[in-house]
Amino acid sequence: MTQFYDARGNIYGVISPQALSDAGIALPASATECASSRQSWSEAAIKLCCDWPEDQRPANSKSHRSDGLLIGPFQTSPPFDVLIVNTDGTLAERSGNGLTIFSQALTEQGLMPEEGALLRVHHDKGEAVKTSVKPAAVEGVQGFWLDLGQPDFGPRAVAAQNVESVDFNGHDVSQVKPLATLDPAWSHSQFVRIGNPHCVTLLDDRAALPSNQQMRESPLNEGLTAIAYAMPTGAGDPCPAGVNLQWAVLESPQKILARVFERGEGPTASSGTSASAVACAAWRVGWVAAGEVQVVMPGGTAPILLEAAGAELVRVRLFGAARLMG
Repeated sequence: MTQFYDARGNIYGVISPQALSDAGIALPASATECASSRQSWSEAAIKLCCDWPEDQRPANSKSHRSDGLLIGPFQTSPPFDVLIVNTDGTLAERSGNGLTIFSQALTEQGLMPEEGALLRVHHDKGEAVKTSVKPAAVEGVQGFWLDLGQPDFGPRAVAAQNVESVDFNGHDVSQVKPLATLDPAWSHSQFVRIGNPHCVTLLDDRAALPSNQQMRESPLNEGLTAIAYAMPTGAGDPCPAGVNLQWAVLESPQKILARVFERGEGPTASSGTSASAVACAAWRVGWVAAGEVQVVMPGGTAPILLEAAGAELVRVRLFGAARLMG
């Protein structure tokens, strides 16, 4: 019923609205109505599709068998509507790896046109977030370019509160006190919105990068959950609606090392929109130039294309590929 796909170590289940309804989880007919009523069905959908089968959870694994659930399509021709459900039952506005996986599923279902399609992610925080997807091959790998549009920067872009302005590499960034309290090396953060909110913490030393294992363990997990998650799971500080967290260090020209702690999910092996936010933040503080940027995460490397016009970043594109898991 649920098919699982892997994109750079990020795993999502994919299921159609009809299949969920057939399994006893009644959904409204439209993605818009599903999003507005998600509290009545999302936790049950996660339990059905993403919980580990009894006695099959591997040692030291995450609490769910995937990083989320993709529900769609709601149509048989583009544009395609989709819901991205985090494992805590909340809805995400965008996921680069998730949309790559959804595009691969559409391709295998014979629904993705050769020229690509428009994907519309419905959520309960505002209007649907649109992403143009185009099939492509990069270095012999068949996948998709996702056009993520133009990023926005700074505390206002993500509705951050109670942050201080500080200097990093001659550029104005933010200090998020809860992050700096956890580790003084985490004192310089760049907020980025690229369809969803991100807080990229910029580091001078790769030794300050947290490992995914560290982020899963106490007390760091509790501290990061309070920052990343909205209430009641977290504290919604600095962003009342929650924020995705990344840590980044410049490895070499146009190459960034990164770690990710997602709002609604926790530490993940990779994230497409997080990688894109990292590349944007790196451009903002002068670490990288426009053009191709490689963002290296534990789950794999994301190629990002940054397009600038003068002193403004005008477009971000992400390449990704996905495979159906056996």
